[in-house]
Amino acid sequence: MPTYEYFCETNAETVEVLHSMNRTIKTWGELCECSGMTSGDTPVDTPVEKKLSAVSLLPKKGVPMETSTGGGCCGGGCGCSH
Repeated sequence: MPTYEYFCETNAETVEVLHSMNRTIKTWGELCECSGMTSGDTPVDTPVEKKLSAVSLLPKKGVPMETSTGGGCCGGGCGCSH
C-alpha cells in the first residue's frame, strides 16, 4: 500500500499515511481518522493538500526482489544468450 504525505495549512502539520491509490483524503478529519490521531484544535472540515512523495521500490517483507544485471547484449547481460 502506498505512503502519502498530506499538509494542513491551518496547523502547518504534515502527516504521513498509508492508504489505497483510489482513496482521496480531503479534510483534516479524514486524515486524522486514517492516521489514527486526534484532530486536536484543528476543525475536522479543514482542507488538506496531498504532497508529492517518492515511490518506494522496496519489496514486501518476505518477497524477493528481482535483480537486474543491466548492460547490453555483450556477454549475456540481457539474458538473451548472445
